[in-house]
Amino acid sequence: MENYCEAVTYYHRKEGHKGFSHKLPYIVCSRSNSELIENLLKDSHPILAEGIHCSYLLHDERFAARQIILRLHNVEHEYYHELYKHENSLLKKCYYLHESTLLKKYEKNIARKATILAMSEQDAEKYRREFNSKDIYYLPAFHAVEDVKCRQGTGCFCLYHGNLSVAENEAAAIWLLQKVFNDIDVPFVIAGKQPSEKLQRLAHSHHNTCIVADPCDKEMEDMIGKAQINITPSFNCTGVKLKVLNAVFAGRHCIANEQAVINTGLEKTCHVAKSPDEFKKLVGELYERSFTEEEISERKKILADQFCNEKNAGKIISLLW
Repeated sequence: MENYCEAVTYYHRKEGHKGFSHKLPYIVCSRSNSELIENLLKDSHPILAEGIHCSYLLHDERFAARQIILRLHNVEHEYYHELYKHENSLLKKCYYLHESTLLKKYEKNIARKATILAMSEQDAEKYRREFNSKDIYYLPAFHAVEDVKCRQGTGCFCLYHGNLSVAENEAAAIWLLQKVFNDIDVPFVIAGKQPSEKLQRLAHSHHNTCIVADPCDKEMEDMIGKAQINITPSFNCTGVKLKVLNAVFAGRHCIANEQAVINTGLEKTCHVAKSPDEFKKLVGELYERSFTEEEISERKKILADQFCNEKNAGKIISLLW
């Protein structure tokens, strides 16, 4: 960031009980910082708040006339409710449920206090319908892969990747093992951050499955590119799944369910399955099918239309000046 910014300042985040509040979500309260507020008040420049997490300043009347854009990652109270549903730890379940309740009240309170940029049309519509948000727009996710880098030909395994320390992602990996790759003889790789012992034991119990723990970014990109099929089910339909975005920019065939791609602009880049049997059928159809130059060209057209970083940055600029 120092290559692009006049100044980069770091602020201490409150951790543990210091970040808790009975009125504010932990992800917001723990990031409240008086030094940050005072620095922002030194000028009248527009402010871009990255995620609900960084929106504490919207409660301060001194910013009432300030031009503020809030980047919405997803509908946070729904996301945390999904985390609650898939978490096994009782303590974490209590935290996620409490956080979801606070977030719903919080999101309603701030929904009309800033210009909001949602990552999916569906999230924008939910904010309009549930919170009466008026100044809200759809702006696709920015991403690290500047160009479509899909490879022609065939790969030799199916891949599920993600942050495996997140309960929802672990649940998706377990679902794939138990419902899809339980009786089909196709190599299956699970890759991601901090897989639990439970997931590792389950993966090792399947003769056609291996697990890659904590790969670096380059290793992950290499696996996405070499896979014959990137398989990306999701159990919630809020926000944009960056794992799907990474897969369609760098991988060959991609299979997802409706929750992973609905109203994201990525529907036409993936094969969509609605049940374990449909996932199995698509794996069987696509595993031997070469990924062609025509398919790469079509994917480039779709992604260039909505997911061009430069064009989408221009949309933010047009809102500010």
